[in-house]
Amino acid sequence: MTPGAGRRDRVVSARRVVVKVGSSSLTTATGGIDPDRVRRLTDVLATARADGAELVLVSSGAIAAGLAPLGMSRRPQGLAAQQAAASVGQGLLVHRYTEELARHGVVAGQVLLTNDDMTRRSHYRNAYQTFAKLLDLGVLPIVNENDTVATSEIRFGDNDRLAALVAHLVHADLLVLLSDVDGLYDGDPAQPGSSLVREVAAADDLDGVRIGSSGTAGVGTGGMHTKVEAARIATGAGIPVVLASAEQAPAALAGEPVGTLFHATGRRRPTRLLWLAHATEPRGQVLLDDGAVRAITQRRASLLAAGITGVTGSFVAGDPVDLADAAGRPVARGLVNFDADEIPSLIGRSSHELKRDLGAAYEREVVHRDDLVLLTDPGPSAG
Repeated sequence: MTPGAGRRDRVVSARRVVVKVGSSSLTTATGGIDPDRVRRLTDVLATARADGAELVLVSSGAIAAGLAPLGMSRRPQGLAAQQAAASVGQGLLVHRYTEELARHGVVAGQVLLTNDDMTRRSHYRNAYQTFAKLLDLGVLPIVNENDTVATSEIRFGDNDRLAALVAHLVHADLLVLLSDVDGLYDGDPAQPGSSLVREVAAADDLDGVRIGSSGTAGVGTGGMHTKVEAARIATGAGIPVVLASAEQAPAALAGEPVGTLFHATGRRRPTRLLWLAHATEPRGQVLLDDGAVRAITQRRASLLAAGITGVTGSFVAGDPVDLADAAGRPVARGLVNFDADEIPSLIGRSSHELKRDLGAAYEREVVHRDDLVLLTDPGPSAG
């Protein structure tokens, strides 16, 4: 399709698009699925597919859809109750999508993810292969967090962040976040004088913008803060983002200047590192001396035992840990090669010493550079 006057080129040219829709855009005030809203959304998705786009839908609403059948008026606070509601609601939600997409001859496929699934090396590769095959077969994947079994330690926290990570995982050209708010405002959109922010080209464009928790309370978990954070994750990985209301979905996918467009600010990097930075909770902390901090942040080196000054937390080999400077500030996150109780005996010792005294297995890096992602601006290169 050739962009028309005022059209957003990156949106119009996007071939693979991840669309995220929130609970409040799919359900009634009492929490049940709104058939008309789901129908309108699937009509939009089917039209975009007919125009040549490959789509992945990240859909909230499983817990919300389970509230009414269980006699609940609001989203429960307890994890077990949320999981029960998700168990009831997920089937109802996917069944509704399946029926509505079938009207357009589109087959739906359900993909349930947990944070832990996506941070394990073999699992994230398998996830990508699954998505690739579904899209190759013409299936429209419908993604949600596996709320039924996810524990608080392995949850994404909100589907906005999940959508940003899925967009990178599937090599999307565009992420569209649909909400009950028609974009990012420089203040409370309910207050007079607040203006819509049409485009965000850099982080500086958000200076002075008060990002609160705009959105409908009661059925969802996200707000404007989670959407801006999701946009930061996606755009930092080279994927532009459009934030608009669900009612604006046809115009947003057509490239019309609605909502807020977040321009890509970075470039794509290995998927696993994006997950490591944004979808993991550290199981502990390894403290580094100044030389090790410089080696990691400026030379992109692996972490060796000689640069370690201390360790906190309880973790095993393969777990994510934060690497912190002398003040305890995390500068990087990585997958550690040793258990927490092994590291004290390694502190400050060279690889040669470790091999001589403990054997060849202890000569390896504590965190290899391929399993490490920076969390801070490295600053000027050491040269």
